[in-house]
Amino acid sequence: MPFENGLIDLRSDTVTVPTPEMRRAMAAAEVGDDVYRDDPTVNRLEERAAALTGKAAALFVPSGTMANLLALMVHCAGHRGVEVIVGDKSHIYLNEVGGLAALVGAQAAVVANQPDGSLGLADVEAAIRADDVHHPRTRLICLENTQNICGGVVVSPGAMAATRALALRHGLKVHLDGARLFNAAVALGAPATTLTQHADSVMFCLSKGLGAPVGSMLCGEADLIDEARRYRKMVGGGMRQAGVIAAAGLIALEHMIERLEDDHVNARRLAAGLADLPGLTLENPEPQTNMVYLQLDPARGITGPDVAEALRGDGIVLDPGPYGFRLVTHAWITPGDVDQVIAGFRSVLGRRRKGQVCEG
Repeated sequence: MPFENGLIDLRSDTVTVPTPEMRRAMAAAEVGDDVYRDDPTVNRLEERAAALTGKAAALFVPSGTMANLLALMVHCAGHRGVEVIVGDKSHIYLNEVGGLAALVGAQAAVVANQPDGSLGLADVEAAIRADDVHHPRTRLICLENTQNICGGVVVSPGAMAATRALALRHGLKVHLDGARLFNAAVALGAPATTLTQHADSVMFCLSKGLGAPVGSMLCGEADLIDEARRYRKMVGGGMRQAGVIAAAGLIALEHMIERLEDDHVNARRLAAGLADLPGLTLENPEPQTNMVYLQLDPARGITGPDVAEALRGDGIVLDPGPYGFRLVTHAWITPGDVDQVIAGFRSVLGRRRKGQVCEG
Protein backbone atom coordinates (compact mmCIF):
# COMPACT_ATOMS: atom_id res chain seq x y z
CA MET A 1 0.00 0.00 0.00
CA PRO A 2 1.69 3.26 -1.05
CA PHE A 3 1.53 6.23 1.28
CA GLU A 4 -0.93 8.93 0.27
CA ASN A 5 1.94 11.44 0.15
CA GLY A 6 4.09 9.14 -1.98
CA LEU A 7 6.92 9.02 0.56
CA ILE A 8 8.76 5.92 1.76
CA ASP A 9 8.75 6.63 5.48
CA LEU A 10 10.91 4.30 7.59
CA ARG A 11 11.07 6.47 10.72
CA SER A 12 8.68 4.24 12.66
CA ASP A 13 5.62 2.04 12.31
CA THR A 14 3.77 4.87 14.09
CA VAL A 15 3.58 6.70 10.75
CA THR A 16 1.04 4.27 9.34
CA VAL A 17 -2.26 5.78 8.25
CA PRO A 18 -5.70 4.13 8.46
CA THR A 19 -6.60 1.67 5.74
CA PRO A 20 -9.67 2.37 3.58
CA GLU A 21 -11.56 -0.29 5.56
CA MET A 22 -10.65 1.46 8.80
CA ARG A 23 -11.89 4.79 7.46
CA ARG A 24 -15.20 3.25 6.46
CA ALA A 25 -15.59 1.62 9.87
CA MET A 26 -14.77 4.90 11.61
CA ALA A 27 -17.36 6.79 9.57
CA ALA A 28 -20.05 4.22 10.35
CA ALA A 29 -19.13 3.55 14.00
CA GLU A 30 -21.89 3.19 16.56
CA VAL A 31 -20.91 5.42 19.47
CA GLY A 32 -21.86 6.44 23.00
CA ASP A 33 -20.20 8.04 26.03
CA ASP A 34 -17.33 5.77 26.98
CA VAL A 35 -16.84 7.35 30.43
CA TYR A 36 -20.32 6.03 31.19
CA ARG A 37 -19.33 2.70 29.56
CA ASP A 38 -21.98 3.41 26.91
CA ASP A 39 -19.89 3.21 23.73
CA PRO A 40 -20.67 -0.16 22.15
CA THR A 41 -17.72 -0.03 19.74
CA VAL A 42 -15.25 0.64 22.55
CA ASN A 43 -16.83 -2.16 24.58
CA ARG A 44 -16.39 -4.60 21.70
CA LEU A 45 -12.78 -3.53 21.24
CA GLU A 46 -12.03 -4.04 24.93
CA GLU A 47 -13.66 -7.47 24.90
CA ARG A 48 -11.64 -8.49 21.85
CA ALA A 49 -8.35 -7.23 23.32
CA ALA A 50 -8.99 -9.10 26.57
CA ALA A 51 -9.71 -12.32 24.67
CA LEU A 52 -6.58 -12.04 22.53
CA THR A 53 -4.36 -11.56 25.57
CA GLY A 54 -6.11 -14.14 27.75
CA LYS A 55 -7.05 -11.55 30.35
CA ALA A 56 -10.37 -10.87 32.04
CA ALA A 57 -10.71 -7.25 30.97
CA ALA A 58 -9.16 -4.47 28.91
CA LEU A 59 -9.16 -0.69 28.75
CA PHE A 60 -8.89 1.50 25.64
CA VAL A 61 -6.52 4.45 26.13
CA PRO A 62 -5.09 7.13 23.84
CA SER A 63 -1.45 5.98 23.89
CA GLY A 64 0.98 3.28 24.90
CA THR A 65 2.73 5.65 27.28
CA MET A 66 -0.58 6.21 29.09
CA ALA A 67 -1.28 2.47 29.19
CA ASN A 68 2.11 1.83 30.81
CA LEU A 69 1.57 4.71 33.21
CA LEU A 70 -1.83 3.40 34.33
CA ALA A 71 -0.40 -0.06 34.93
CA LEU A 72 2.40 1.40 37.03
CA MET A 73 -0.05 3.53 38.98
CA VAL A 74 -2.26 0.54 39.78
CA HIS A 75 0.58 -1.80 40.72
CA CYS A 76 2.20 0.81 42.94
CA ALA A 77 -0.99 2.38 44.32
CA GLY A 78 -0.70 3.49 47.93
CA HIS A 79 3.01 2.72 48.04
CA ARG A 80 4.88 5.89 47.08
CA GLY A 81 8.63 5.45 47.29
CA VAL A 82 8.61 1.85 46.08
CA GLU A 83 10.97 0.57 43.41
CA VAL A 84 10.19 -0.84 39.97
CA ILE A 85 12.71 -3.04 38.14
CA VAL A 86 13.14 -1.96 34.52
CA GLY A 87 15.61 -2.67 31.72
CA ASP A 88 18.22 -0.05 30.87
CA LYS A 89 16.97 -0.08 27.27
CA SER A 90 13.27 -0.14 28.13
CA HIS A 91 10.79 2.38 26.78
CA ILE A 92 9.36 2.92 30.27
CA TYR A 93 12.79 3.97 31.55
CA LEU A 94 14.09 5.91 28.55
CA ASN A 95 11.16 7.37 26.65
CA GLU A 96 8.19 8.07 28.89
CA VAL A 97 9.27 11.44 30.31
CA GLY A 98 10.03 10.15 33.78
CA GLY A 99 6.38 9.37 34.51
CA LEU A 100 7.41 6.54 36.82
CA ALA A 101 8.97 9.08 39.18
CA ALA A 102 6.89 12.18 38.48
CA LEU A 103 3.41 10.65 38.44
CA VAL A 104 3.69 7.25 40.11
CA GLY A 105 6.05 8.29 42.91
CA ALA A 106 8.31 5.28 42.36
CA GLN A 107 11.94 5.01 41.44
CA ALA A 108 13.53 2.81 38.81
CA ALA A 109 15.87 -0.02 39.70
CA VAL A 110 17.69 -0.35 36.39
CA VAL A 111 19.20 -3.64 35.22
CA ALA A 112 20.87 -4.33 31.89
CA ASN A 113 18.85 -5.71 29.03
CA GLN A 114 20.52 -8.78 27.59
CA PRO A 115 21.13 -8.94 23.81
CA ASP A 116 18.01 -11.10 23.49
CA GLY A 117 15.96 -8.34 25.14
CA SER A 118 15.43 -10.22 28.39
CA LEU A 119 16.52 -9.22 31.88
CA GLY A 120 19.17 -11.49 33.38
CA LEU A 121 17.63 -13.44 36.24
CA ALA A 122 20.66 -12.97 38.48
CA ASP A 123 20.57 -9.23 37.80
CA VAL A 124 16.87 -9.04 38.60
CA GLU A 125 17.26 -11.04 41.80
CA ALA A 126 20.15 -8.83 42.88
CA ALA A 127 17.98 -5.75 42.30
CA ILE A 128 15.17 -7.00 44.57
CA ARG A 129 15.53 -5.11 47.83
CA ALA A 130 15.99 -6.83 51.16
CA ASP A 131 13.46 -6.09 53.88
CA ASP A 132 15.43 -3.26 55.46
CA VAL A 133 14.14 -0.02 56.91
CA HIS A 134 16.68 1.88 54.80
CA HIS A 135 15.47 0.46 51.48
CA PRO A 136 12.52 1.10 49.22
CA ARG A 137 10.35 -1.95 48.74
CA THR A 138 10.51 -3.64 45.34
CA ARG A 139 7.02 -3.78 43.88
CA LEU A 140 7.08 -4.67 40.19
CA ILE A 141 9.16 -6.06 37.31
CA CYS A 142 8.60 -4.55 33.85
CA LEU A 143 9.40 -6.45 30.65
CA GLU A 144 9.22 -5.30 27.02
CA ASN A 145 8.35 -7.55 24.07
CA THR A 146 9.36 -6.97 21.36
CA GLN A 147 12.35 -5.16 22.81
CA ASN A 148 12.75 -2.10 20.62
CA ILE A 149 16.27 -0.85 21.27
CA CYS A 150 17.75 -4.35 21.33
CA GLY A 151 16.75 -4.59 17.67
CA GLY A 152 13.04 -5.35 17.76
CA VAL A 153 13.90 -8.74 19.23
CA VAL A 154 11.42 -11.26 20.56
CA VAL A 155 11.90 -12.08 24.23
CA SER A 156 11.30 -15.83 24.36
CA PRO A 157 8.39 -17.37 26.25
CA GLY A 158 10.98 -19.29 28.29
CA ALA A 159 12.71 -16.11 29.40
CA MET A 160 9.39 -14.53 30.30
CA ALA A 161 8.28 -17.62 32.22
CA ALA A 162 11.54 -17.64 34.20
CA THR A 163 11.11 -13.97 35.13
CA ARG A 164 7.52 -14.62 36.15
CA ALA A 165 8.58 -17.53 38.36
CA LEU A 166 11.21 -15.33 40.02
CA ALA A 167 8.62 -12.63 40.60
CA LEU A 168 6.21 -15.08 42.20
CA ARG A 169 8.91 -16.36 44.56
CA HIS A 170 9.40 -12.81 45.80
CA GLY A 171 5.76 -11.77 45.84
CA LEU A 172 6.17 -9.33 42.95
CA LYS A 173 3.96 -8.46 39.98
CA VAL A 174 5.02 -8.40 36.31
CA HIS A 175 3.92 -5.81 33.74
CA LEU A 176 4.54 -6.38 30.03
CA ASP A 177 5.09 -3.40 27.75
CA GLY A 178 3.89 -5.18 24.64
CA ALA A 179 3.72 -2.17 22.35
CA ARG A 180 4.56 -4.55 19.49
CA LEU A 181 3.20 -7.68 21.17
CA PHE A 182 1.70 -9.06 17.99
CA ASN A 183 4.97 -8.68 16.08
CA ALA A 184 6.45 -10.97 18.72
CA ALA A 185 3.57 -13.44 18.50
CA VAL A 186 3.69 -13.58 14.70
CA ALA A 187 7.47 -14.07 14.75
CA LEU A 188 6.99 -16.98 17.16
CA GLY A 189 4.12 -18.41 15.12
CA ALA A 190 2.14 -18.57 18.36
CA PRO A 191 -0.84 -16.82 19.95
CA ALA A 192 -0.16 -13.73 22.02
CA THR A 193 -1.19 -15.64 25.13
CA THR A 194 2.06 -17.59 24.85
CA LEU A 195 3.67 -14.41 26.13
CA THR A 196 0.93 -12.61 28.04
CA GLN A 197 0.30 -15.55 30.37
CA HIS A 198 3.55 -14.60 32.11
CA ALA A 199 2.40 -11.08 33.07
CA ASP A 200 -0.17 -9.64 35.46
CA SER A 201 -0.85 -6.75 33.11
CA VAL A 202 -0.02 -6.14 29.48
CA MET A 203 -0.18 -3.16 27.18
CA PHE A 204 -0.20 -3.24 23.39
CA CYS A 205 -0.46 -0.53 20.74
CA LEU A 206 -3.02 -0.40 17.97
CA SER A 207 -1.26 2.52 16.30
CA LYS A 208 2.03 0.92 15.29
CA GLY A 209 2.26 -2.14 13.06
CA LEU A 210 -1.47 -2.80 13.38
CA GLY A 211 -2.07 0.46 11.53
CA ALA A 212 -4.86 2.09 13.55
CA PRO A 213 -4.62 5.88 13.80
CA VAL A 214 -4.89 6.17 17.62
CA GLY A 215 -4.90 4.06 20.72
CA SER A 216 -3.51 1.33 22.91
CA MET A 217 -4.97 -1.34 25.16
CA LEU A 218 -4.22 -2.21 28.78
CA CYS A 219 -5.28 -5.74 29.72
CA GLY A 220 -5.40 -7.57 33.04
CA GLU A 221 -7.68 -8.87 35.74
CA ALA A 222 -11.01 -7.11 36.19
CA ASP A 223 -10.09 -5.35 39.42
CA LEU A 224 -6.83 -4.07 37.93
CA ILE A 225 -8.67 -2.66 34.91
CA ASP A 226 -11.35 -1.09 37.14
CA GLU A 227 -8.62 0.78 39.02
CA ALA A 228 -6.85 1.70 35.78
CA ARG A 229 -10.10 3.19 34.51
CA ARG A 230 -10.18 5.54 37.53
CA TYR A 231 -6.55 6.54 36.95
CA ARG A 232 -7.27 7.06 33.26
CA LYS A 233 -9.85 9.65 34.26
CA MET A 234 -7.35 11.24 36.67
CA VAL A 235 -4.71 11.80 33.98
CA GLY A 236 -7.21 13.10 31.43
CA GLY A 237 -7.64 9.99 29.34
CA GLY A 238 -11.40 9.57 29.74
CA MET A 239 -12.79 9.77 26.21
CA ARG A 240 -16.40 10.29 25.19
CA GLN A 241 -17.61 9.07 21.78
CA ALA A 242 -14.40 7.12 21.34
CA GLY A 243 -16.02 4.46 19.17
CA VAL A 244 -15.04 6.59 16.18
CA ILE A 245 -11.40 5.61 16.76
CA ALA A 246 -12.09 2.26 18.45
CA ALA A 247 -13.67 1.10 15.19
CA ALA A 248 -10.28 1.30 13.50
CA GLY A 249 -8.78 -0.68 16.39
CA LEU A 250 -11.29 -3.49 15.81
CA ILE A 251 -10.31 -3.65 12.14
CA ALA A 252 -6.67 -3.73 13.21
CA LEU A 253 -7.25 -6.74 15.46
CA GLU A 254 -9.37 -8.54 12.89
CA HIS A 255 -7.28 -7.97 9.76
CA MET A 256 -3.83 -6.57 10.51
CA ILE A 257 -2.17 -9.13 12.80
CA GLU A 258 -1.30 -11.93 10.40
CA ARG A 259 0.03 -9.52 7.80
CA LEU A 260 2.76 -8.38 10.22
CA GLU A 261 4.83 -11.22 8.78
CA ASP A 262 5.05 -9.17 5.56
CA ASP A 263 6.80 -6.42 7.53
CA HIS A 264 9.24 -8.95 8.99
CA VAL A 265 10.01 -10.30 5.52
CA ASN A 266 10.59 -6.77 4.25
CA ALA A 267 12.93 -6.02 7.15
CA ARG A 268 14.99 -9.12 6.33
CA ARG A 269 15.01 -8.10 2.66
CA LEU A 270 16.24 -4.64 3.65
CA ALA A 271 18.97 -6.00 5.92
CA ALA A 272 20.18 -8.43 3.26
CA GLY A 273 20.35 -5.65 0.68
CA LEU A 274 22.39 -3.37 2.94
CA ALA A 275 24.66 -6.00 4.46
CA ASP A 276 27.61 -5.68 2.06
CA LEU A 277 27.76 -1.89 1.79
CA PRO A 278 31.19 -0.51 2.72
CA GLY A 279 31.20 1.82 5.68
CA LEU A 280 27.94 0.47 7.04
CA THR A 281 27.46 -2.08 9.83
CA LEU A 282 24.19 -3.80 10.63
CA GLU A 283 23.59 -4.19 14.35
CA ASN A 284 20.97 -6.88 13.71
CA PRO A 285 21.83 -8.48 10.35
CA GLU A 286 19.00 -11.01 10.70
CA PRO A 287 16.01 -9.01 11.98
CA GLN A 288 13.48 -11.00 13.96
CA THR A 289 10.66 -8.54 13.37
CA ASN A 290 10.28 -5.19 11.60
CA MET A 291 13.36 -3.21 12.62
CA VAL A 292 16.80 -2.84 11.08
CA TYR A 293 19.47 -1.04 13.10
CA LEU A 294 22.62 0.16 11.33
CA GLN A 295 25.68 2.29 11.96
CA LEU A 296 27.86 4.31 9.61
CA ASP A 297 31.63 4.31 9.95
CA PRO A 298 32.55 7.84 11.12
CA ALA A 299 35.93 7.49 9.40
CA ARG A 300 34.20 7.72 6.01
CA GLY A 301 33.19 11.32 6.75
CA ILE A 302 29.46 10.92 6.28
CA THR A 303 26.91 11.37 9.03
CA GLY A 304 23.39 10.09 9.55
CA PRO A 305 21.88 13.51 8.75
CA ASP A 306 23.96 13.62 5.52
CA VAL A 307 22.43 10.35 4.35
CA ALA A 308 18.94 11.32 5.45
CA GLU A 309 19.12 14.62 3.59
CA ALA A 310 20.36 12.96 0.42
CA LEU A 311 17.67 10.28 0.49
CA ARG A 312 14.92 12.76 1.25
CA GLY A 313 15.36 14.00 -2.29
CA ASP A 314 14.36 10.53 -3.47
CA GLY A 315 11.24 10.53 -1.31
CA ILE A 316 12.78 8.37 1.44
CA VAL A 317 12.24 9.61 5.00
CA LEU A 318 14.59 8.49 7.78
CA ASP A 319 15.14 9.48 11.42
CA PRO A 320 18.93 9.68 11.75
CA GLY A 321 21.16 9.62 14.76
CA PRO A 322 24.67 11.08 14.48
CA TYR A 323 25.91 7.96 12.66
CA GLY A 324 23.04 5.51 12.87
CA PHE A 325 19.51 4.65 11.89
CA ARG A 326 16.59 2.54 12.96
CA LEU A 327 14.69 1.57 9.82
CA VAL A 328 11.17 0.31 10.54
CA THR A 329 9.02 -1.54 8.03
CA HIS A 330 5.23 -1.45 8.26
CA ALA A 331 2.00 -1.89 6.32
CA TRP A 332 2.72 1.00 3.97
CA ILE A 333 6.15 -0.26 2.91
CA THR A 334 6.26 -2.61 -0.09
CA PRO A 335 9.07 -4.86 -1.38
CA GLY A 336 9.54 -2.31 -4.15
CA ASP A 337 9.98 0.43 -1.58
CA VAL A 338 12.60 -1.69 0.17
CA ASP A 339 14.51 -2.11 -3.07
CA GLN A 340 14.37 1.64 -3.66
CA VAL A 341 15.80 2.29 -0.18
CA ILE A 342 18.61 -0.20 -0.78
CA ALA A 343 19.41 1.47 -4.11
CA GLY A 344 19.36 4.87 -2.42
CA PHE A 345 21.83 3.83 0.27
CA ARG A 346 24.09 2.25 -2.37
CA SER A 347 24.00 5.42 -4.43
CA VAL A 348 24.72 7.78 -1.53
CA LEU A 349 27.46 5.69 0.04
CA GLY A 350 28.94 4.76 -3.31
CA ARG A 351 29.41 8.33 -4.44
CA ARG A 352 30.65 9.55 -1.10
CA ARG A 353 33.89 11.46 -0.99
CA LYS A 354 35.57 12.64 2.15
CA GLY A 355 33.57 15.57 3.49
CA GLN A 356 30.73 15.77 0.96
CA VAL A 357 28.23 13.92 -1.16
CA CYS A 358 29.09 14.31 -4.82
CA GLU A 359 26.41 15.74 -7.11
CA GLY A 360 24.99 13.70 -9.92
